[in-house]
Amino acid sequence: MTTQNTNASSPAVHPIVPREKLQFNLDDPSIPKYWMGGDAFQSRFWDALSLIFPPGEKYFMNCVRDFRDQITDPKLLQDIKDFNRQEAQHSMVHRQDNERLRRQGVDVDRLTGYVDKLLNKEYRSKFSKGYNLAATSALEHFTSIIAHSLFDKRDVMKEAHPHVRAMYSWHAIEEVEHKGVAYDVMQDYARVGYFKRVGALVHASFMFPRTIFVIQRQLMIHDGFTFWQRMNLMRKGLWWLFKPGGLLQPMLKHYWTYYKPGYHPWQETEQPGYEHWLAAFNASGDPIKASEQTRAAMALA
Repeated sequence: MTTQNTNASSPAVHPIVPREKLQFNLDDPSIPKYWMGGDAFQSRFWDALSLIFPPGEKYFMNCVRDFRDQITDPKLLQDIKDFNRQEAQHSMVHRQDNERLRRQGVDVDRLTGYVDKLLNKEYRSKFSKGYNLAATSALEHFTSIIAHSLFDKRDVMKEAHPHVRAMYSWHAIEEVEHKGVAYDVMQDYARVGYFKRVGALVHASFMFPRTIFVIQRQLMIHDGFTFWQRMNLMRKGLWWLFKPGGLLQPMLKHYWTYYKPGYHPWQETEQPGYEHWLAAFNASGDPIKASEQTRAAMALA
């Protein structure tokens, strides 16, 4: 079932605000290789995400653009424009972060090329435009619900270098703001039904973590870890991810809501940390200060 003009009937609780020319100082030499509290698995997990994002954001924008010429709703057209501006900024900043990896000797082009080929060549040629947009919406669901883990009392990135932590905080905030755009285009213009929508989420639920671990493995091989060392790091790392109270636990209940018939991203209106981050950023224009002030506020919440 589809609902025409979802964008009008389910307005964004957190308006899409492109933020450009932000400074994260990701070339700061004080950022160590294992910037997540010295933990190799956790640092390389997030670094793998950073490598995925530029080709991934390109895929998202391309899949939404496939339907742009069909759209007449001026509000949705503006949302798409702002969505593209945010995603372009995410790509640019993660490319800056990936330069940090390049300086470590990582073959950044090979790893980002692997993702680019998977999404922008194989998926785009193998699957229909509607299915690719459904996959985009599913992956956007993943990137938006991660904010539930980053902004709570546990402060899961407390051991991270503040510049890298600020980048992920900003990215998570903006994913929350545009989380309904691809979904609205998918539902109202691509006419993707329930089974294709949830089928794409099942697909993404295997493809996305597999891609992360493939790239993370390459990073750890580059770092010189032996097979058994990598297995030991993986064992500890999977516990960090999946244990009760681990990184993924706060995301789980939000993940499952996508399977509900009649679901829309803006049915989830409460986002811890969002208002704190927005107020702090609007006051200073500094995403690093905004990140640190949000952490302090959430610790007292």
